Amino acid sequence: MSFVLTVGSGVLAWLFLPMEVAWVPAWILYAVVVGTFATGLWVIAHECGHRAFCTGTRLQDSVGFVLHSALLVPYFSWQRSHAIHHGKTNHVIEGETHVPKRMGTEKGNSALALQRRLGPRAHGVLTILGRFVAGWPLYLLVGATGGPERGMTSHFWPSEPFSSALFPDRWVRKVRWSTVGVLATLLVLGSWSVAARSVWPVLALYVGPYLVCNMWLVAYTWLQHTDEDVPHYADDDWTFVRGAFCSIDRPYGRVIDLLHHRIGSTHVAHHLHAQIPHYHAAEATRAIAQAFPHLYRYDPTPVPAALWRVAKNCHVVSPTDDGWRFTEPDTSHRAEVSS
Repeated sequence: MSFVLTVGSGVLAWLFLPMEVAWVPAWILYAVVVGTFATGLWVIAHECGHRAFCTGTRLQDSVGFVLHSALLVPYFSWQRSHAIHHGKTNHVIEGETHVPKRMGTEKGNSALALQRRLGPRAHGVLTILGRFVAGWPLYLLVGATGGPERGMTSHFWPSEPFSSALFPDRWVRKVRWSTVGVLATLLVLGSWSVAARSVWPVLALYVGPYLVCNMWLVAYTWLQHTDEDVPHYADDDWTFVRGAFCSIDRPYGRVIDLLHHRIGSTHVAHHLHAQIPHYHAAEATRAIAQAFPHLYRYDPTPVPAALWRVAKNCHVVSPTDDGWRFTEPDTSHRAEVSS
């Protein structure tokens, strides 16, 4: 379904949408729709990396490598960093991706000072724009929002001048293959531009949906583990189960759940056991919510409102008696979160 919707829409646009200035609104709509479809392919590759798509390691790696490379994602490199994210979910020092800055550190103090100087609204707008436009490529390139313990890392270059802490020796070869896959896609896109004697077909048919797909990805990963009431832990306070139950399920609606294989509404189950396939995730989520009602987190806040709340208030954490909590949240429009 994801493949047919994504590729089929691209073919139809190529055949019937004129590449003229007057048709720019139609091309923007195309980017939104096809980028949303393509996120389903991204999720399937993510499932392959977890060995949750089907049986057979080689088959899953082949599918995942092709799909992620086509979306400019280094498959094996991200498989490794994402495994660390799962292994250290919401660990304030050893976690990976969207790790908040800590009060008392140079970066934490600077981030909080900037937030106070700009105000929560202006800072929230800049945060959303920065993360949606450049957040994902910057994470892959230099480890932005990655774990502070590992320093500056790159999913494309596993050694100096970047830290090698993210990729042990046995992963170096896989990182290089991942880079080759992304370079192959870039070569195809470049050859396409040369053959068409213009960059506009590539920008219209590929880059627009690519940016929208990245926005979906950032929104999911950001909101799955971040909110005003969700703590981070360190040292002896952190456990795998405690970190997994810091995941948050949200109401994305039936259509998006179908297109994205329920990655946002069944994420607690995914973190408790990453090999549960998406086609059993809803069943697993119901069982977890029933068995652990005091631990399972579901936030009924509409996703746009939750995104705005997180962008305004969730940047720097301070130590408390119950983990590291976000500093100075704006609680004027809090939504009740069942947890």
